[in-house]
Amino acid sequence: MAAKVEAAAELLKTLGNPQRLRILCLLVEGERSVGQINAEVALSQSALSQHLAVLRNQGLVQTRREAQTIHYSMAESPARAVLETLHAIYCAEPMTRP
Repeated sequence: MAAKVEAAAELLKTLGNPQRLRILCLLVEGERSVGQINAEVALSQSALSQHLAVLRNQGLVQTRREAQTIHYSMAESPARAVLETLHAIYCAEPMTRP
């Protein structure tokens, strides 16, 4: 159980950064290229690269290369359910009533 608690604490530490959480909210909606992510978050390219590296190292995102473009998407992991729930509560656009 101790190892699982440590893993959960590490996940929460990673999610505790607002910029990384914003990136993950975008990726829950679907795959995006680095350029598309950069256009939606207010970060320099080097800062974005560092955040994406943390997310990759934690196993939260995966990459796909298409020529010179790198695409990011959510990795299949136990944390995905947590991220989808956070997205539904905090990131999704509210539905409007007719």
